[in-house]
Formats: sequence, structure tokens, C-alpha cells
Amino acid sequence: MTTTTTKHYRAPGVFTRRIFNPLVAGLTRLGISVLGSRVLEARGRVSGEPRRVPVNLLHHDGAQYLVAPRGHAQWVRNVRADGGRLVLLLGRRRDGYVATEIDGAEKLAVLRAYLRRWKAEVGVFFDGVDADSDETELRRIADRHPAFRLDRVA
Repeated sequence: MTTTTTKHYRAPGVFTRRIFNPLVAGLTRLGISVLGSRVLEARGRVSGEPRRVPVNLLHHDGAQYLVAPRGHAQWVRNVRADGGRLVLLLGRRRDGYVATEIDGAEKLAVLRAYLRRWKAEVGVFFDGVDADSDETELRRIADRHPAFRLDRVA
């Protein structure tokens, strides 16, 4: 498991915060997934209120994953604080999950797959590392980007 002592986080800019994220979240709420987008809903660790943010759901080797391209974001902290519980929304559909933080070889494979799928959108947050980078380079940035395997709950 990744330690929480590493607090790497790159805050979104004004365009992302005010235009891009609301646009993707709005389309996702309408049931239109943009390249696998979902709206993640997690209980706020301080307020206890539901917090929502658009995320990219990765399907890889028969499992589903979430990666935090910006680092130890608020949604990551909220999911950790709530025992991994989260909901992914697409239109009116609400799918509950328990997220398990991953590391080691599984995480490197997931980061590589994530970068292959969304490099154009998130590549800037990975310090020049891409899907074709060697394992040493992936290891260098891995602790900055939490990744979770999702298991569906009834």
C-alpha cells in the first residue's frame, strides 16, 4: 500500500475546475461516458457529505481500476478515509464499489495501461513518463499516483 507521507498533488487550473470537469461531469450525469468517464461519489472525510468528481474508469485484464493522475487528490483521501467505499455514477446508474489500493507489479501494469489509454488527457501529470517508458521510470513516479482496484458491492 502506498504511504500517505507522500502528499504529491497537482491542483487543477481554472479551465479544468470551471469548464472541463463540469462539462465531463454533466455529460456523465446525462449517461454519456467520455472515453470511460464516470462521476466518483465518495463521502467527505470531514463533512460526511457526498463529494463528486469526474474520473476515468480503466478496464484492464478483466478488472476495473481508478488512477489518480494528479496525485493524492481529495477524492483519494476521502476514499481511503471511508474504508475504500465509493460509488461510480453514469447517468442514473449508481454502482457501489470497494476500492483496494494497489502497488508493485500490478500497479506498474495499471499505470502503463492508464497512460496508454489517457496520455493525451493526463500525460502532463506523469513527468514525461508514458506507456512506452521502461519499468524504472514507471517506478520513479508510481508513489505519486495512487491506484485502486475496484470490487463491486451489492
